[in-house]
Amino acid sequence: MSVQRYAVIGHPVSHSLSPRIHAAFARQAGIALEYSAIDAAPEDFDAVLAEFAAEGGIGANITLPHKTRAAQICNYLSEAAQRAGAVNTLIRTATGWQGDNTDGMGLVRDLTDRHSLDLRSRRTLLIGAGGAARGVAPALLDAGIGDLYIVNRTAERADALADVLAQPGRVHPRYLNDIGNLGNFDLVINATSAARGGDALPSLPINLVAPRGAAVDLSYGEAAVPFLAWARSARAHDCIDGLGMLVEQAAESFQRWHKVRPETDAVYEMLRNRDAILVTAD
Repeated sequence: MSVQRYAVIGHPVSHSLSPRIHAAFARQAGIALEYSAIDAAPEDFDAVLAEFAAEGGIGANITLPHKTRAAQICNYLSEAAQRAGAVNTLIRTATGWQGDNTDGMGLVRDLTDRHSLDLRSRRTLLIGAGGAARGVAPALLDAGIGDLYIVNRTAERADALADVLAQPGRVHPRYLNDIGNLGNFDLVINATSAARGGDALPSLPINLVAPRGAAVDLSYGEAAVPFLAWARSARAHDCIDGLGMLVEQAAESFQRWHKVRPETDAVYEMLRNRDAILVTAD
């Protein structure tokens, strides 16, 4: 049986649980594959990806900080990737890379199916406007959230994301410094990579979360600790990290590659029970 070669490419990437997730999925499906983690600095991404392809790589997950660059090098983009302007899933074809984005679908599936959240009409705050935010924003709008406010340290990036989403009556870019004047939100999502990079979380008002509101960090493990600590102090009803999203987006990628969607609950529980993973509270 020939072994198929896949990878997750990011910087840093040694922390990634994706190799464990895809190994578990492969065991379910009886597929022989090699799935590794490849670290690539931003200036090396194109060369690393080309080397991966030359050595037989046929599919890759792309994580921070390469998602927008990955979209630029693709010969073909799915509708989700086009709307996001970011790619987290690459598929090798005879004519080059096809790009897709499963982040948004993974987040919505985790929030609605696993955590039983009704996203409809929720006034939503998205903190961050990079590749992670771009990946989830279209799917959140499709899931029926109410107004979406986007704040970012660099206001121009928030404006650019709002322009891409093209729903001016519903999507509102704002300066991060104005966050205290925006009222409270039914859903607050941290899409920044601040904690992962060792930077401080932006200062957030304690009254930012509405009663029975939810706070979600797209990171998991130690990187999610600061935001979730703030969320608990803000009395968010639901405090959720990104582990479930990670598993669900991986399942969508796996389905794109292998034409079968794996079962995710057992894999999620396996990872959640690891001591290194933060257990979130309802």
